Amino acid sequence: MTHTPDGTRPDEPGFPPYEELRVPVAGGELAVLRWPAADPAAPVVLALHGITANGLTWARVAHHLAGRVTLLAPDLRGRGGSGTLPGPYGIAAHADDMAALVRALDTGPVVLTGHSMGAFVAALTAVRHPDLTSALLLVDGGVSFPVPAGLDPDDLVAAVIGPAMRRLSMTFPDRPAYREFWQRHPAFAGAWSPWVDAYIQRDLVGEEPALRSSCRLDAVRVDGTGQLGGEVADAVHRLPRPAALLWAERGLMDEPQGLYDEQRLAAAGVDRTPLRPLPVPGTNHYTIVVGDAGARVVAEHLLTAAGVS
Repeated sequence: MTHTPDGTRPDEPGFPPYEELRVPVAGGELAVLRWPAADPAAPVVLALHGITANGLTWARVAHHLAGRVTLLAPDLRGRGGSGTLPGPYGIAAHADDMAALVRALDTGPVVLTGHSMGAFVAALTAVRHPDLTSALLLVDGGVSFPVPAGLDPDDLVAAVIGPAMRRLSMTFPDRPAYREFWQRHPAFAGAWSPWVDAYIQRDLVGEEPALRSSCRLDAVRVDGTGQLGGEVADAVHRLPRPAALLWAERGLMDEPQGLYDEQRLAAAGVDRTPLRPLPVPGTNHYTIVVGDAGARVVAEHLLTAAGVS
């Protein structure tokens, strides 16, 4: 059944119904949203959300997939319905959780995709568990840049996702107040929809008048700094197969400079990786997956990767 945490049904026509599964992983169970395909034998796509997001990030993409594949979208450890899962956190821990999920559900190799931090998890999962993936699509993430000398990694993470980090320490008196908070976000100006509302409402936990984000601050800190070097940063250079990187034209606050552009990708040495970068005009870091136009492009690439017309 399609639902949001406050028991309401998004009224957007075509909002695809999903079910919520609990899948065993180290330390407990992972919450996984599942949009089933019309054909039980259809390919499976495993979609990973960003650093302070949840599985409903992918609802708009699920709409455009239109039941031609099965879509699995977990709440990653420390977020959403998986918010109570204990550490250790980190990109490698998430990658191993994804391997446990694929094996527990016996899906066979999946088309793997990830947005933002989820793209780093997807890339490392493909490297660590190549037998579990049939194709890979990264969405506005997965490629890191050298940390400037003398800059503390925590400071760099705060500089990139500072507004999101601050939200994790805030409380809200009720769900409408949380909605109003997000509606003021520049990235959603002109892009608000019941799909976005369902996604942000899934994040809330607790009781009124002290609702808060489900995202664990310690998990966000570990995961954020973990993207900056080592095997995580190196994963895109060691991918077992060619992959595409869809990058948004605009940034997290809808600023003209996005996370990536052609110059930044060249400086990161993407031309020496199996990645094929492709811009998605008219999108920002959020709307590339939760906006209609961006989600349509992502869905088209996933269907192509799955071999589905």
